[in-house]
Amino acid sequence: MKFLFTLALSLSLFTSRAQYPVILSQREQAKVIDEILEDRLRQLLPSLMRREGFDMWVLISRENNEDPVLKTMLPATWLAARRTTMLLVFDKGPGQEVEYLAVARYDVGKVFKRAWDPDANPDQWAQLGKIIADRKPKKIGINKAEHYGHADGLTANDYDNLMRVLPKEFKGNVTTAEKLSVSWLESRTDKEMVLYQQICRIAHQIIAEGFSDKVIQPGVTTTEDVVWWYREKIKELKLDTWFHTSVSIQRNEPEAITSKRPQPLVILPGDLLHVDFGITYLRLNTDTQQHAYILRTGETEAPKYLQEAFAKDNTLQDYLTGNFKEGKTGNQILADARKQAIDNGITPSIYTHPIGLHGHASGTTIGMWDMQGGVPHTGDYPMHLNTAYSIELNCSVPIAEWKKEIRIQLEEDGFFDANGFRYIDGRQRELILIPRQIANAK
Repeated sequence: MKFLFTLALSLSLFTSRAQYPVILSQREQAKVIDEILEDRLRQLLPSLMRREGFDMWVLISRENNEDPVLKTMLPATWLAARRTTMLLVFDKGPGQEVEYLAVARYDVGKVFKRAWDPDANPDQWAQLGKIIADRKPKKIGINKAEHYGHADGLTANDYDNLMRVLPKEFKGNVTTAEKLSVSWLESRTDKEMVLYQQICRIAHQIIAEGFSDKVIQPGVTTTEDVVWWYREKIKELKLDTWFHTSVSIQRNEPEAITSKRPQPLVILPGDLLHVDFGITYLRLNTDTQQHAYILRTGETEAPKYLQEAFAKDNTLQDYLTGNFKEGKTGNQILADARKQAIDNGITPSIYTHPIGLHGHASGTTIGMWDMQGGVPHTGDYPMHLNTAYSIELNCSVPIAEWKKEIRIQLEEDGFFDANGFRYIDGRQRELILIPRQIANAK
């Protein structure tokens, strides 16, 4: 009996996972992460440093207080900085290989080579100062930034120590590496984009399973039940998330009545559901919002007015991504897309952000929900090629049958390169229906 139970459990787990694309083991993931990191360091970073005009980049971080940028340069088996981790990138000039040094007791991954012997020189900071002086850099980048939090990872104490050991003639060469940090974080490589499609597909399939009668029993299941099903599914698949999932309801009744119902809300026929969901896999993140409709008795599709409202948000997506252009700022894209939408009778709210090594990542910000007139600083950052975005927005649509406005809130991950914009794994084009129709029940 115990064998039969174990076999049944194994078959159940296999069946539940069989619908998803392959998810690599932890060991395989580490191998891929390190290969991607080496490719980014060798093939991407030198061109970014030259574009931004730096010949040296110094990154310093202490254990339990990691610089967000330095953390993306650590090998897969390093889950954090160790003691004080110092990484140094030096561009020797055209035709020469970029130098990657770790002022540490050991190599940091395959690329950053050990450049400190504590027995010969016990003072790690003094060794850092000597390495910099020996290379005579003209422009030294540090992660001290005003506008992008990801690029502001150098602590005040570490900055003071750096300036203490830096020879006087090089102190004036130290400047913020804010744009270099943002460029490093926002740029996606060909190798990453091969992976990203499958990562987004996994996210889409988890959403689809959660928004189905495998999970939802109308009249019984609550929104919180679905939320925690998603969280458990992420763990079951050995994935991670970077934010807590949310599930909400819009329904045909006054908001004052809905708000007074026992919380969390029980899902009922006729409800319009919304989910905000993301996963982290192979150091890349997803961010997706989709809608589902709970069929009433006798319905085989969502009401036409909901389908038409949904289509308006797809149109708003098109207006936004149709305005993507290299060198155009986020604020310019926002203004142009909003004007196009309003001129065509759509009430827009656009709050699109970069995505990649972080969920709310660094790069071109295109609106915030409370800044529809433009976002200072990060909205002024120009759009670059080979960057990824969560196309996040909503439109308000009056529904006469419900005697109120509803919001269609969609979010899908996309990629912008020389060929234009594309969704990494497509986008939702129609409402998910619960329950799904089956062939022998029409």
